[in-house]
Amino acid sequence: MKAATPSVLSLGQLLEQQPAVASACLVEPGLLPVQGILFVGGEPKVGKSLLVANLALSLASGVDRIGFPIPAPRRVLICQFELPVPQFVNRLSIMRSILGKTADENLLVDTRAQGQMLSAAQGLTHFVSAAKTASAAVIVLDPLYSTHDQDENDTRAMAALCQSLLRLRDASRAALIVVHHVRKSIGRHEIGSAFRGSSALHAVGDSYMLLTRPSPHLATVELRFQFRYAAAQPARLLELNAKTLWFSSGSSPQPPPTSRRKVEKIDITQAIAKIGEQARYTELRGEIMDRTECSKRTAQLAIDEARREGWIVQADGQYRLPL
Repeated sequence: MKAATPSVLSLGQLLEQQPAVASACLVEPGLLPVQGILFVGGEPKVGKSLLVANLALSLASGVDRIGFPIPAPRRVLICQFELPVPQFVNRLSIMRSILGKTADENLLVDTRAQGQMLSAAQGLTHFVSAAKTASAAVIVLDPLYSTHDQDENDTRAMAALCQSLLRLRDASRAALIVVHHVRKSIGRHEIGSAFRGSSALHAVGDSYMLLTRPSPHLATVELRFQFRYAAAQPARLLELNAKTLWFSSGSSPQPPPTSRRKVEKIDITQAIAKIGEQARYTELRGEIMDRTECSKRTAQLAIDEARREGWIVQADGQYRLPL
């Protein structure tokens, strides 16, 4: 009878089994580590699903089409929940016209993904089985909110959902690309913290890519990045070709001018008025940053001063104007 492999190993044994050689990322530069988790976020209709489909096709073909180097072709399983399968296949067919057949064998679609709950044992089993059937190196979940029935404002519920993501990653040994929405009010400098349920997501994400639209009249999106392990990357612009449904690389956007004016009382009271009668700390901070173009630190200090001076009142984690 074969002896069981010990679960506790010395450093020497670990290095013998797995030499300390850094693995190349699936998507460079540092965007998607091997068995990593990438969150892609933005407001509705900003182009998240199109960009992720572009990325999936690039991974499957091993060809850089949107400015992110792909070291090698990978098998990609797409689990999408927003479009009926025929419509989604039509979208992929339009994108495929640029690549030819190079992605045909490596790109796979879970046609029974809709209705499966990652937050339930049966749903998690479904996704793990689909990933193993596909021999997937990458799994796309688009969007995250369709895979669960939890309250995204409940940190404990989101933490449990994140544990399900980790179980899927570990059981499938695949990297995850997770499409997710952002909060209604975010600051210019927020990236990972802009995602709904961000305090829980920060515990599991390896990288974050945030899409914003600089102008509602242009088919251009700005991408901003936050990496846990890789070097920081500057923001970049991509432009969508409406005929091919592919984004193409543009120039890096110029950083906005930094305003150095002090955050005034009126800025804080107007920020709360815009959000509503009450505001969570991160909402209020983000609105102040947008309104004054100040740093996160400056906004935090302004909120603390306003609370001490009695301009605003804090109760149960919410901020409001004095009665």
